[in-house]
Amino acid sequence: MPVQRPNEYQGSRAIRGFLWFFLIYAAAIASYVWLNSPQTVPEPYRGTVADPATFLTAEQLASSGTINAVRNIVFFLSYPWEWGLYVILLCGGFARRWRDRLEAPAVPRLLRLPAYVLLLNAVSLAAFLPLNVVSYSMSRAYGISTQPVASWLRDKAVSFGINTLLMIAVTAVAFWIIGKGGRWWLKLWLLSVPFTLFMMYIQPVVIDPLYNQFSRLSSPELERKILDLAAKAHIPADRVYEVDMSEKTNALNAYVNGIGGSLRIVLWDTTLKRLDEPEILLIMAHEMGHYVMHHLEWSAAGAVVSSFFMLWIGSSVLLWTIRRKGGAWGIRGPSDLTALPLILLLASVVSFATLPVSNYVSRQAERAADNYAFELLGQTDGAAGMYQKLAASSLSEVNPPLLVKLFRSTHPSIVERIVNAEKHELTVP
Repeated sequence: MPVQRPNEYQGSRAIRGFLWFFLIYAAAIASYVWLNSPQTVPEPYRGTVADPATFLTAEQLASSGTINAVRNIVFFLSYPWEWGLYVILLCGGFARRWRDRLEAPAVPRLLRLPAYVLLLNAVSLAAFLPLNVVSYSMSRAYGISTQPVASWLRDKAVSFGINTLLMIAVTAVAFWIIGKGGRWWLKLWLLSVPFTLFMMYIQPVVIDPLYNQFSRLSSPELERKILDLAAKAHIPADRVYEVDMSEKTNALNAYVNGIGGSLRIVLWDTTLKRLDEPEILLIMAHEMGHYVMHHLEWSAAGAVVSSFFMLWIGSSVLLWTIRRKGGAWGIRGPSDLTALPLILLLASVVSFATLPVSNYVSRQAERAADNYAFELLGQTDGAAGMYQKLAASSLSEVNPPLLVKLFRSTHPSIVERIVNAEKHELTVP
């Protein structure tokens, strides 16, 4: 029987320990989600317009319970699923062996980092394929997604290409700065500020069109009314964009994004087909509220501030972990290729841990945008119906359980939004 080296034994023990953690965690999450999956509302709202039983059929209610249970389970499993991938790569010695093979004399130095990132992303894509297939299949089965398999695969390929190129660029710069020593985390943070703003600028004009086709709004009369509303809100827009989403989904959406010259007011074509004019103007007024109240800028500022603390604290945790486990994992230093899975692991853990805070801030911004829309239009007529249609279009949870709300809900629940609209109606002149 071959004798394992100590680090190999410790690595296999760590992997087994993580697998046990994952199984216990998965069982607990599945139990919590299934026990809290029925679409119910608090007693005071039963039988009101906020009760899904009044605007969803019995079949839709049952489907909503099932698909949201699956959505929530997939979401809560996706993070430890990702952590498990990195644990296996580090503890199993794969990350070290990849680096060693890429450092062979036959491999040009300039190709080593791109090849490592490409390999890591390819393995990650394969690891997440089962979860992605489950999500896609459920959406197709329940009539939410209309996207053919070929189109879905194309979008996955585009995402893989964009993410890989960005990661190569970011990793190359980051490792070069880390290799120089000093307060490298502070230098990285300073570079992240213009990078964040640059990504906000190019998202609407460069990245979004890679996935969907944008055109001028097909209804000139509706566009004029939306632009009049934008002028009333002091938003410098001269056109409204329509994006072809009906070939991919039956869900409804609209948004305002971009900064400066890249600002875009966008409506999904599904929204145009399913909502009437007052409802469309209400949803657009909501999106304009985000712009007027500078939520996009505050979001960027929040990302900049949070990245400062993440890099500051994360750099200390990274160095401490390398001192303790670097030898066993083959990590020679923080700028070594083998450290990349560890960096991604730490980033993912922090991202998950901070979701309740970021989601809370997002819900407050969404509630403020709702109220701004009511004030801008001077009425709340059609608000309840619009929220009902939004819920029905994607079979979303009307009143999600606590853990789901904390970790997944970026918007107030449908119940909360309907109740808020009814309360706001009393104050609108």
